[in-house]
Amino acid sequence: MMNTTHGAIGVAMASVTVLVAPEFAVVAAIGALLGSVFPDLDLFFGTHRKTLHFPLLGWVVALPATLWAALAPSIVSVSTAFFALGATVHALTDAAGAGHELRPWDRTSQQAVYAHLLGHWIAPRRWIRYDGAPEDLALMGVVTLPVIVLYDGLIRNVMILALVVSIFYTTIRKRMPELTPEWLK
Repeated sequence: MMNTTHGAIGVAMASVTVLVAPEFAVVAAIGALLGSVFPDLDLFFGTHRKTLHFPLLGWVVALPATLWAALAPSIVSVSTAFFALGATVHALTDAAGAGHELRPWDRTSQQAVYAHLLGHWIAPRRWIRYDGAPEDLALMGVVTLPVIVLYDGLIRNVMILALVVSIFYTTIRKRMPELTPEWLK
C-alpha cells in the first residue's frame, strides 16, 4: 500500500475521537498519521518492512497505550495510543499487499512484512496488488472520505493533499523503478 493509504487508515481510525472525545480529535489524528507513516522510514535503512515494522509485536505497545488513553485521556496518552495503533496497523496491513520488491507486479518476492515474533517473513496476500495500484487508490479514497467529512481545517487539508499526491503517484507508479536512485534499490 501507498504510505498515504496507511496514513489515511490511521487518521480514519482516529476519527472516532471526533464523536466520543472531540477535544482530542486533532491530537489523535496527528498521532495516528505520524504512527501510520513511521514504519516506512526503514526504507532508508535498506531493511524495508523489517526494522520498523512489527505486525504482531506492535500490539504489545498498542493495546496498553490504548487502555492508558481510555482510562486517563490526555494529549500525551491519546496521541501515543493512536501513534502505536497506526504503526501496528500499518505493519499488519502490509501483508495485505504485495512483496517488498521494486516491481511488485512481477510477484518475485514472497516477503511482505517480517514477523519478529515468528522469526520469519509473512507472505504477501496481494489483495492490493502493489502500492499505487488502482485498488490502492480506491482504498485511499474510501478511508479518506470519513476524515474529510468529520474533520475540518488542518486535518482535512492534509488528507485532501494526501489524496492528490496518491492520484499522482498512482499515475506514475509503474515508471518508478526507472526513476528510483540506485541507493534505494
